[in-house]
Amino acid sequence: MEKQKFRDYVSTKGLKLTKERDEILNEILAAEGHFEPEELFISLKTKGSKVSRASVYRTIPLLIESGLIEEVERIDKHSHYEKVLGKQHHDHMICMRCGKVIEFFSPTLEMLQSELCQKENFNGVRHNLEILGYCDKCNL
Repeated sequence: MEKQKFRDYVSTKGLKLTKERDEILNEILAAEGHFEPEELFISLKTKGSKVSRASVYRTIPLLIESGLIEEVERIDKHSHYEKVLGKQHHDHMICMRCGKVIEFFSPTLEMLQSELCQKENFNGVRHNLEILGYCDKCNL
């Protein structure tokens, strides 16, 4: 399903699902949790892939635009990503000291978002909420 969605998306952009894009997509689909582009590149290289670092960085925006992954900004200011297709929407609490990410879902926040959009006559499509602070281990 994910491969077909991506194949259809790149086709609408006049592109092809190349071997490199396919390898990158497969690696992301097999990954658990959040990932960085550099980690993805190293993981592919470790497995003997010929994918270039540039291919990884060029493919990530296509995966975002296709709706398969989304960016999760972490406190270290490196871009981190996660799969979204087939996952429930959730938001993040991020520890500013150790980088721990706590995923959570709040029906109350979702309802408030809908109410705010309706009040402003705004068609909200998606949102990304990050609460920065300190986890229980790092809290002083």
